[in-house]
Amino acid sequence: MTNAGVLADHQIRDMIASGGITADTPIEPGQIQPASLDLRLGSTAYRVRASFLAGRQRTVKDRLADFQMHEVDLTGGAVLEKGCVYVVPLMERLRLPKGMTAAASAKSSIGRLDLLTRIITDHGVEFDRVPEGYDGPLYVEICPRSFSVVAQPGQMLNQIIFRQGKTLMSDADLRALHAQTPIVSGDPVISDGLGFSVDLRPESGTLVGYRAKPHTGVVDLAKLNHYDPTEFWEEVHTKDGWIILDPGAFYILVSREAIVIPPMQAAEMAPYLAMVGEFRVHYAGFFDPGFGYAEAGGAGSRGVLEVRCHEAPFVLEHGQVVGRLVYENMSALPAALYGRDIKSNYQGQGLKLSKHFQSK
Repeated sequence: MTNAGVLADHQIRDMIASGGITADTPIEPGQIQPASLDLRLGSTAYRVRASFLAGRQRTVKDRLADFQMHEVDLTGGAVLEKGCVYVVPLMERLRLPKGMTAAASAKSSIGRLDLLTRIITDHGVEFDRVPEGYDGPLYVEICPRSFSVVAQPGQMLNQIIFRQGKTLMSDADLRALHAQTPIVSGDPVISDGLGFSVDLRPESGTLVGYRAKPHTGVVDLAKLNHYDPTEFWEEVHTKDGWIILDPGAFYILVSREAIVIPPMQAAEMAPYLAMVGEFRVHYAGFFDPGFGYAEAGGAGSRGVLEVRCHEAPFVLEHGQVVGRLVYENMSALPAALYGRDIKSNYQGQGLKLSKHFQSK
């Protein structure tokens, strides 16, 4: 009997061994993270007229027949154009048991590229959510927002977690956890999760973030530490502790707080207030057990914020609460922790672009 909570790495391996997770090409050990599984692109991208959900009565193939414009062979790498929508069948498929659901999100580097990627399923009515007992294929919708990208089969743009029963921690549980193992620097703001704010008064200098340039070259997802940041990003500076967000612009900022995810917890980024509608912090992000955890080499790690402004220019001020982390209990202790046992690009991070760009 699996305990309630988010499945750990060894439990995901058990699912693979039992046929709950299968793939066209054998699943590789490197796909398994402390509390999630990385999903791989298949070989064909379908350019579609619009984003869609299958709906309860239809499969994704049914909908592709309605909206498909042309096919793109990803073998050897192909350009996915900025502003276009693509659907790519993934290599993995699921057969979830009773009581288990799954939830997906873009991997951190993909979110930092402003690459909108969402999982869709047959008979699905929500993005990035797989219902209890689902038995079928997985697809990813890809919409490059700031940069055109080169993608190829086998690349991992999304990750998925598996939830057995009730996993969410209450605010009372979160306060008790913080008292035992501090989960944030400073006094915690706990209300339906852990609130976090934006840092616009850095300890040194005036650099507070980056803004994506509107007209750039393509980003090849296979090339790491390769691109000159100045060709794709403008630096955002302030001496006043506030900036004005431009409508339609995409920004990389950083949280004021250093965040810790203990070994028996995972967390997901969520919107803080729906009423603050002038901007959106990218909130489909998972934080694995061990993120920022001192014994895993973290000592607290900042959360990188991917921010898009909506209709009107908006003043964002230092310390403004912009999001929250919803903590979940793990079903079991992971065999490996983020940062200590696996290669982790963002342990101990501050303000940082995706791994495709050269570090200064």
